[in-house]
Amino acid sequence: MLTWRGEGTDRLEQVRLHVNGTRIKAYGRIIAAATDTHEAFSASYELVTNDSGVTKRLSIHLVQVSGETQFAINRDEEDHWLVHSPSGESIRSDFGGAQDVDLALSPMFNALPIRRLGLSAGSGAAVEVPVVYVYLPQGTVEPATLSYTPKADGIGVVSPVANSTLSVDENGFVIDYPGLATRV
Repeated sequence: MLTWRGEGTDRLEQVRLHVNGTRIKAYGRIIAAATDTHEAFSASYELVTNDSGVTKRLSIHLVQVSGETQFAINRDEEDHWLVHSPSGESIRSDFGGAQDVDLALSPMFNALPIRRLGLSAGSGAAVEVPVVYVYLPQGTVEPATLSYTPKADGIGVVSPVANSTLSVDENGFVIDYPGLATRV
């Protein structure tokens, strides 16, 4: 079980992990108080990767004052993603070759490319990682590219919502994501 506390906002994320090599099964929840930019919400998720650490599926149950919705993102054998959106429509795309999903406001999802690519502080070259990006609490799903750069003091990340240097543990899970969350 890992738990992160949001920085500068009332938000918690807790996840129960089953890790076997690079394979991950994760059951988590993000709970956030209302801010100037969004209403209060709770998002529970279930994530499964394959033996190579590539995301197979992500399901999300999003609860807000305005209502609740569920959606699912699945990757098929032909490397296409099928998104069942909250509006009921289905989107099929390769999302620019994405192998990972990233959930906004979640430090846990940064572990997916970090672990899959074997990134660590002080070693390796910068990489561009296409992802299926899920914005919370809107529930919108879009292609995005994250940049990860190993640095002496951690792993630099540039995402659609942040530019920071992460510290990670020996298993590749985020300890500190300045500006977003710190593990407790």
